[in-house]
Amino acid sequence: MSTATLRDGARRRESPWALAVSQALSFKDTLRDLFPMPRTPPAVTLVEVSPRDGLQNEKRVLPVEVKVELIDRLGAAGFACIEVTSFVSPTRVPQLADAAEVMARLRRLDGVRYPVLVPNMKGYERAIAAGARAIVVFGSASETFSQRNINCSIDESMERFAPVVAAARAAGIHVRGTVSCALGCPYEGEVAPAQVAHVAGMLDALGVDELSIADTIGVGTPEKTIAVMEAVLAGVLDATRDGDSATAAPTVNGHFHDTYGRAIANIGVCLDLGIRSFDASVAGIGGCPFAPGATGNVATEDVLALMERRGFGTGVDAMMARSTGEWIRRELSVSR
Repeated sequence: MSTATLRDGARRRESPWALAVSQALSFKDTLRDLFPMPRTPPAVTLVEVSPRDGLQNEKRVLPVEVKVELIDRLGAAGFACIEVTSFVSPTRVPQLADAAEVMARLRRLDGVRYPVLVPNMKGYERAIAAGARAIVVFGSASETFSQRNINCSIDESMERFAPVVAAARAAGIHVRGTVSCALGCPYEGEVAPAQVAHVAGMLDALGVDELSIADTIGVGTPEKTIAVMEAVLAGVLDATRDGDSATAAPTVNGHFHDTYGRAIANIGVCLDLGIRSFDASVAGIGGCPFAPGATGNVATEDVLALMERRGFGTGVDAMMARSTGEWIRRELSVSR
């Protein structure tokens, strides 16, 4: 089915809510054109991962129109980065087998990045054919998890990623490199901060634009988080910066799961270290299907409350984020 056919079908199936959002956004664009105002970047960037990392671990597979409406609602709420889907094998993650159709029906907003996950060059080519302009490659700080998750060693994963990152950089596509199991592994247990920094350095050497350090199973504590993030920041500084830590921190992102209720505390210490980008998922949905014990992502609503308490702006409407979380929870509970 052609992209044009998919888009035509999408227009016929637009929900009343999606049409209302489209009209409201069009009106906002008109006002912005008539009365331009300088835009101050948010002090903290929240990367909303519910459409991808959230839905991939839910038992119920949502229809494409619901996934697109979720992305629309998040865009309307003010998120500047929304991780929308994954171009991995459909047999591995059947919840996201409709990635190309989701991309075809996506209503992109100016100033919003819509990254997609790609495991290798084949996934990258599928993503680019579907119109992706930002990608995520994902390695692991644990050898065992790397083998269980992507069926190769850490070194072999970097060999896979190298041509992907090179092609993306040549095409002007934003690349995020994720280090999973950075604060603990379901198979190996403790992971040394130096090992996390080593893998982050390998991704940095490939030329990624951003490093996401992920507590995949939510076992991190504030003390562990500080040790890991300090090691990563120091490694990035040594490799690519001139010694000014203020320039290194924005390139590092924190991804936390709330398995033991410590995600907010871990984000708090990251803020103290100067990190200004965090992943979150509305209603705390999702997790990694290949990591035993990986419960939901930290809830966006809780992260927004933390940022308000700490005095950091995000550019996100907290009420809209909360209502979107309530809505997607209802959709996931509906029996169809």
